[in-house]
Amino acid sequence: MMKKYAILFLLKLLWGKYKWDKTLKKEGDFLPRIARDYSEIKVYHIIIRGIDKQEIFFDEDDRYKFMNIIENTKEKYKYEIYSYCLMDNHVHFVIYDKQDKISKIMQSIQISYALYFNRKYERTGHLFQNRFFSKKIEDRDYLKVVCRYIHQNPLKAGIGRTEEYKWSSYKEYIKKSRIISSKLLLSIFSEDIENAKKEFIKYHNLDVEKSKQDELNDVFEYEMYEKLTDEEVKKCICELLDINNVNKILQSSNKIRNEYLVILKSLKMISIRQLSRVIGINRKIIERA
Repeated sequence: MMKKYAILFLLKLLWGKYKWDKTLKKEGDFLPRIARDYSEIKVYHIIIRGIDKQEIFFDEDDRYKFMNIIENTKEKYKYEIYSYCLMDNHVHFVIYDKQDKISKIMQSIQISYALYFNRKYERTGHLFQNRFFSKKIEDRDYLKVVCRYIHQNPLKAGIGRTEEYKWSSYKEYIKKSRIISSKLLLSIFSEDIENAKKEFIKYHNLDVEKSKQDELNDVFEYEMYEKLTDEEVKKCICELLDINNVNKILQSSNKIRNEYLVILKSLKMISIRQLSRVIGINRKIIERA
């Protein structure tokens, strides 16, 4: 029952934010867009999503068409892909944007596919969430973590094993590369190509949830579709736990505190990092609860 009320409360908060944004836009007072954080080595983790989380792939033909568009834009804008995964309502990429044209690249992909999709399914309007998400990648260790995270998306979603999923770049690393540039990531594992592939497979067999949490926190929080502000999270916690102030969690006995934390960890729209920040409890304590 508590989970049900928490979800309803979260939806209410998000709906309030949506209506506020729409009101500002109607009045001509458009909200400022946060400038993108550009990578010094020009490598990015990209996510594009269907508007309102709607599906953007209905069958395999849709996915083939999307991949053909990727090939065409690669030729046009001269960028490289290090990993990708096509899910039902969103797509992950890691790209190397040689010519600093990331916005043009994603705009070209989204417009081309939306035209195809709308024509095929006789629909109108936007297909993708207005702005794609991007997070810079600045070192090889983080590149390795993000690529594994992307490849394990089907496993995390319960729709297929990492090595069996057809619509990710995992198999291209093991067999033959078609879309991706595999040399850089494999070289992180070993200079010997066959040994690198073995280590790549071994690394991907690790459970993403049990990997070093510090390395993955940024990825998890980045993928949140609509993040709540810290103040909104505090309100949600107080409503859910029926307390007046989040400080009560810190003041509780270890047993009561852990019971609270178990409940809060079930809220998928609030990351452990944000929980730690809001209630002032070390992440490792929250993880162990």
